[in-house]
Amino acid sequence: MAVKVLIKRKIQEDKAREMIPLFREMRTQANKQPGYISGETLRSLSDPEEFLVISTWQSSKDWENWLKSSERNDVQKKIDQLLGGKTQFEIYHYGFAE
Repeated sequence: MAVKVLIKRKIQEDKAREMIPLFREMRTQANKQPGYISGETLRSLSDPEEFLVISTWQSSKDWENWLKSSERNDVQKKIDQLLGGKTQFEIYHYGFAE
């Protein structure tokens, strides 16, 4: 069953331009992964420093494989350096059981 992964990031406005290529690189790499369905990046209207990425995967296992992959971790390290901390994420599935 498909899962949605919600990734929240607080990005200082002066670092947003540096983050855009990293977001693109992350999405490009995710597109190549088994089980990846889609992704979108949203920016909060009330807090322009807050971004929400919503990605959809065929299963939680597909997401976990991507989470552990070297491709993702290489880009994630660069993102975390710009953020000055760790990225938060949550996994949701449809209905009451996966």
